[in-house]
Amino acid sequence: MEKKASTATTGVEIGLDHDRIINLNMGDPTMFEPFWREFGDNATVVIPGWQKMSYFSERGNLCWFLEPEFANEARRLHGIVNNAVTDGRHLIVGVGSTQLIHATLFALASTEAHHPVNVVSAAPYYSMYPGMVDFMKSKLFRWAGDAAAYRGDDNFIELVCSPNNPDGAIRDAVLGNEMGKRVHDMAYNWPQYTPMQGAADHDIMLFTVSKATGHAGTRIGWALVKDAEVARKMVEFIEMNSIGVSKDSQVRAARILKVISDGYEFPNPEGVGQFFHFGRRMLADRWRRLRQALDASGRFSLPRFSLQFCEFSKEHAETYPGFAWIRCEDQKIKDCEAFFKSINVFTMSGRRFGAGAEFTRISMLDTDENFDIFIKRITYLD
Repeated sequence: MEKKASTATTGVEIGLDHDRIINLNMGDPTMFEPFWREFGDNATVVIPGWQKMSYFSERGNLCWFLEPEFANEARRLHGIVNNAVTDGRHLIVGVGSTQLIHATLFALASTEAHHPVNVVSAAPYYSMYPGMVDFMKSKLFRWAGDAAAYRGDDNFIELVCSPNNPDGAIRDAVLGNEMGKRVHDMAYNWPQYTPMQGAADHDIMLFTVSKATGHAGTRIGWALVKDAEVARKMVEFIEMNSIGVSKDSQVRAARILKVISDGYEFPNPEGVGQFFHFGRRMLADRWRRLRQALDASGRFSLPRFSLQFCEFSKEHAETYPGFAWIRCEDQKIKDCEAFFKSINVFTMSGRRFGAGAEFTRISMLDTDENFDIFIKRITYLD
């Protein structure tokens, strides 16, 4: 029988590993490592020392540092999943979606404006948006907060994250004013997280290998952009910011995307090696266990998602976000983040997302070991 220890301050009874800190603050997607350990040989890349030495990939391409192999595999995967329109779009590669957000803001903000363009997003918004916008103290743009509360002029940029980080909701633009510009951050619009509802068709759509495949360390993201002038300005920003994007990372990312696409275009009879199905099974099990533990405690609540028909899997499916947006319902808990910190589980306060301290965000994408310990700790809550 497992030994247990209790803490008088929190009323929590937990296992012998209660001193171990479980950091679920960030969305580090290590959950997907078992899949790549089993099938990763197919994604192994060897680059001879004499290859990929030039700055340039295709001199005639608007995005001159974009590796054709990566562009082809990104478009191919979108075609298989059918989550975004790629025809007639410029594909811009970046150092993750973070650099692409900066590039997009640079491209959309008018250099002739008399004051910085306001950048907004509906709360709860991605916690990094305010910092990304204001970090460089640009004269071109500035953070203006919750889109739903925006009362500024018509010169604004709305960041639309869908499925939303932190709460997993499917989002549309809040501000309908035709004068504004919109950027759709679609990092989580993949079948392991949410039912596919057809190809999105927005002016600017951002994606990242980090959340699509779990390879956060590869630092590759891409944008699908309608307008050629906007795409050109985005390329200009990346050129000035980092003189292009690592070819080595692009080659590796291309091979990883190829392995996923091959698993669906050339499946084996058992369906083994299908990445999105693996991710969905993992997340479905984790969400089941989390709901069971939190419901039993009676202290917390989670968002509820209705069944929807997924055009990718051809079945009705639930939403399993990469984060759990937890609300502390117990009136004795004034700060949800602080409560979880008291049991050595690090989360991110709702205040970081433009919400209240009664909310906190917990990553669902960490290792099996850390997630198991987390579930054990909340199961032992008195």
